Amino acid sequence: MADEKISMPVPVVVEGKYDKIKLSQVIDGHIITTDGFGIFNKKEKAALIRRLAEPRGIAVLTDSDRGGRQIRSYLASILPGDKIYDLHIPKIEGKERRKKSPSAAGTLGVEGMDDALLYEIFLGFIKRLGADSDGIVGERREITKAMLFEWGLTGAGSAEGRDMICRELGLPDGMNATAFMGALNVLLTADEFEAIAERVFSERGVE
Repeated sequence: MADEKISMPVPVVVEGKYDKIKLSQVIDGHIITTDGFGIFNKKEKAALIRRLAEPRGIAVLTDSDRGGRQIRSYLASILPGDKIYDLHIPKIEGKERRKKSPSAAGTLGVEGMDDALLYEIFLGFIKRLGADSDGIVGERREITKAMLFEWGLTGAGSAEGRDMICRELGLPDGMNATAFMGALNVLLTADEFEAIAERVFSERGVE
């Protein structure tokens, strides 16, 4: 496996936090969790996923068991078919080290996959998508924490400003600075963000 992470041009949806931690070792991009079956009852999380899928779609990587298939099916029911890229892990018998017993299916989940195997899955995906070797379709200037700070969107008292931008973009309120920045980088270029921030804050008399 190459030392460098694969840059993902679209967000990736996984089931839980351990899956997210695992993928963070392999890819560089926005990773969203469904909180297991929690997505079924979390309207704001579903709305966020729908919104983030609008520009270029999302990639879905769930466990290979029945639960993973149910989550995949739910996502397919709330998203247009052309906005979902289904990625799959192989069925490998085993148990994750942090667990006392194997899953009901007796197979490894995303968190139990070898890094090299995951790397090949995502490398194949970005090649099919037509991205370059860094996973980027064309050059773009990303939104950074420094930019958010300049607009008063990080630190004490910044939540209201983030919510104003979120409402403008159709994103749910209450996002922390890290999640907010990740969502912005999926939807906007840095120039587009700054134009929207300037318009929103000037219209509402915020300096």
